[in-house]
Order: sequence, then C-alpha cells, then structure tokens
Amino acid sequence: MTLPLRKHLSAPGLINTIYKEFAKVPDEATFSRQPSISLTDHLMSGLAVFGLKCPSLLDFERQKEETPTANNLKDLYHVNQAPSDTYLRKRLDDVSPKYLRSAFKKLFAAFQRGKGLERYEFLDGHILLSGDGTGQFHSNKISCPSCCQKKSRDGSISYYHQMFGVCVVHPNQKNVIPLCPEPILKEDGTEKNDCERNACKRFLNHFRREHPHLKAIFLADGLSSNAPNIEMLKENNLRFILIAKPGDHRFLFEQLEESKKTVYHEVYTEDGCYHQFRFLNNASLNKSFKNLKVNVLEYRCTDRKGKEVNFSWVTDIKLKESNVLQISQAGRARWKVENETFNTLKNLGYNFEHNYGHGKQHLSTIFCLLMMLAFLVDQIQEACCTVFQSCKQRKGTYRRLWEAMRTLFQEVVIGSWENLYDLILKKKRLVMDTS
Repeated sequence: MTLPLRKHLSAPGLINTIYKEFAKVPDEATFSRQPSISLTDHLMSGLAVFGLKCPSLLDFERQKEETPTANNLKDLYHVNQAPSDTYLRKRLDDVSPKYLRSAFKKLFAAFQRGKGLERYEFLDGHILLSGDGTGQFHSNKISCPSCCQKKSRDGSISYYHQMFGVCVVHPNQKNVIPLCPEPILKEDGTEKNDCERNACKRFLNHFRREHPHLKAIFLADGLSSNAPNIEMLKENNLRFILIAKPGDHRFLFEQLEESKKTVYHEVYTEDGCYHQFRFLNNASLNKSFKNLKVNVLEYRCTDRKGKEVNFSWVTDIKLKESNVLQISQAGRARWKVENETFNTLKNLGYNFEHNYGHGKQHLSTIFCLLMMLAFLVDQIQEACCTVFQSCKQRKGTYRRLWEAMRTLFQEVVIGSWENLYDLILKKKRLVMDTS
C-alpha cells in the first residue's frame, strides 16, 4: 500500500504553489521578437536544476535532451519546454529578485496552515529566527553592478556576492525552515558589519510586513549585539538572544561581575550535563548607551566526559532560574543556520558555491533564490511528509537520495511524484523508456 502524500506539504503541492507564483512574474525583458519559451518555463527549469541537484547547467542541458527527462520536467515541474542553458541564463538575468519573494511566503503559509510551524514554537509560543551572512560567489575577474568589492594590499580588486540568510530553527528539530534570503549588495558597505546590518534591516522590514503578528525571537552572532541592531529589532517588535563576548562588552560584563543583583544558578540534566549560569537583568549595554538596558547571561556546560563549552548572550527576555536553561538552548540553536543550512547547501549536493552563472544584472541572485526555494521544499517535506522521510531513510544519505532521483529522472518516464517516490522505495517497477 502506497503511503499517502501530504496534499500541500509534499513535492507536488509545494511545487505547484511555486509554479502559480512564478506564473505571475512579469516578463520585463526586451527582445527583438517574442521568445517562444515562456518566462515561467525558464523559472521552473531553474528550480528543477536545483531540485534535482544538477552539478552544473551543462549537466541539466544534457539531461533535458533525453525523452524521459523532457516528459518528467513537464509532469513534475510544469515545464512545457525547457530552454537551453544559454537562454536560461539570459532570461533569468533580467528577472528582478523581488518577484520571487511571494513563493517563499506562500510555502511558509502552507507550512503554517498545515500546523508544521507548531512544532517550532519555543519560549511562550515564539519561533526562533537564526540569521547570518554567507558568501555565494567570488571572482577576481567576473563582476556586475551589484557585486561587492574588496581591495587587496597589492591594489587588486576581487568581486563577490553574499546573502543574509534567516531560518526558523528549534533546539529539538533537525530541519530548518528558510525564509527568503536578503542579498547583500554593493551599496550595503565595505565592512562586514555594515553589509550584514543593512541587509538584516531590509530582511526585518520584509518579515514584519509579511508576518505582522508572528511572535519571534531573533538569534544572531556577536556582530549584532550592538545598540543600532538592538534598536532595529525592537522597532520590528522582535525579541532577541544575541551572542555577546566579554572582550567586546567589557562594561557590560563588569556589571555582571560586580552587581549584588547577579544571580548564580546550576542544574544537572538527564543527559549527564552540568549547567552553570550567571545572569543579571536590567544592565546597561555599554558606556555610550547606558539607557539601553539588556539582560546578560553567562553559561557553561560540562558534559559527562568533562568537556566544557562556554557561551554568553544579551537578551530582552527577563532572566529567571526557571528559564535560563531554555534560553541557553535557544541561543545555541543559532548555529543551525550555519550547520543545517549553509553547510548543507555547500556540502550535501546543492552545490551552493558552484557558479551556475553570474550575468550582468540579477542572475547570480536569482540562482541563489531558486536554490533556497528547492532547499525549502526539501526541508518542509522532510519535516512533514512521511513518504519523503521514508525515501531518505531508504537511501540513508542526502547524496544517495539525490543521485537516485536524478538517475530515475533521466531513465524512466515517471508521470508523477508519487511514482517517483514509489520507485525509490521499490514499491513497484516502472518500464524503462527505450525510444
């Protein structure tokens, strides 16, 4: 008996949602004659590249020439006619990234409506948003008007693209739910702090406009534990737990050391870990912003083997003995944007650091957004779709699952996502296309 697919939270439903949003994207390119292949086909073909984890556009170009692949692109990705890799790059280069935001919003809404978001609630019904910047492109020769620039001591200039990525995370959930990333552009600044802060500001404005009532706690690294960022988070009605290193916040940690209101707390947990806390509420962030009050938490965890880790954070959540363990768990979940997101994209088949095409306008950013959409589809399925979970378990690793899907896509006329998953699970045999 075939396992049932979640109607809206499995591949056919999620990809159909993306298709409907892509069909609304206006074609603003100027050509001497009307292109024979629609912009929607270009966008869905780009999504298929990353959905199938093709190592390059050339690999996709070779695949789509085969009869099974052409049929499967139509049946599974709604692609009536796949463009060549040259035209794919040319058309997508003209698409403004703003038109892809709605696809992320619609997928998140489906995830929320299907009660998937409930398992990510933490600390009084809040969700945890972990944000950080990462590089997506670097070259000493290729550039576009949006490229950030770095000047070396020898006078040479290198060009790069970065993005500010944010995911919904949870200490006890393996999967992350990425939101629409914010590109870091040339005008954002030359320093890392300026670049990420300006991109983060745009992200927060988009997030609050699209999700005005969602209760959320923002997690970020030590670059964010400064007055401008904290004020920005407050303006967007977000709680926060931000890494704060003693070396960067001497005045703050002097208060923690000297105040008579500093509280010490320790607890053992069932896993054999020994947790030690020192915290202070209503402390001044620094000498320049004494009126900006934060709560500071210092934490040490010793596991049963004697290994120690140390962390410290600032937060606007009132610290108590009853909640500091939860807050430390939330703070440590920040690393999921690195480990479960960026590292997965770079090392587990998504080929994040491969240059699929840079273009003259938006191509690099469009490819990045399409990859993140494919990643979001996979993450929602792994969190909510038992059929996808069974396929992953059957193959053991992401790479083996992607390889199986890509091979079947090339060699078998599948007809539907249900049949593809059935074949991976060896529920039934499909006839090989030999035409």
